[in-house]
Amino acid sequence: MKLFNILEEEFPTLYFETVNVDEDHVHMQIEITPSINVSEVVQKIKTFTSRRLRKEFKFIERIYFEKEGIWSVGYFSSTIWLNEGTIRHYIEEQWKEDYPSPQKAFGFSSP
Repeated sequence: MKLFNILEEEFPTLYFETVNVDEDHVHMQIEITPSINVSEVVQKIKTFTSRRLRKEFKFIERIYFEKEGIWSVGYFSSTIWLNEGTIRHYIEEQWKEDYPSPQKAFGFSSP
């Protein structure tokens, strides 16, 4: 079972609309109930995923031995004024911006 499915089971008030995992960051479009504070959701996700990843991949403990967590302290959140379709498209296509084709990386247009 995928980690985000497990998160939805663990926290049934969350719904992961779109998720894209890159080499060093994660983009998520999440539906949460208005009664839950966004910062609490982010904290729960970071805590839960950190524990699961450390359990599954033992080498992570060695890498982050003296650090409190594997995630950075920051996050971006927007709750209004953005079109859901635009956000979903951005998240789904972000890897293309982070890892462009060789033609695009060198300034050539694709055929």
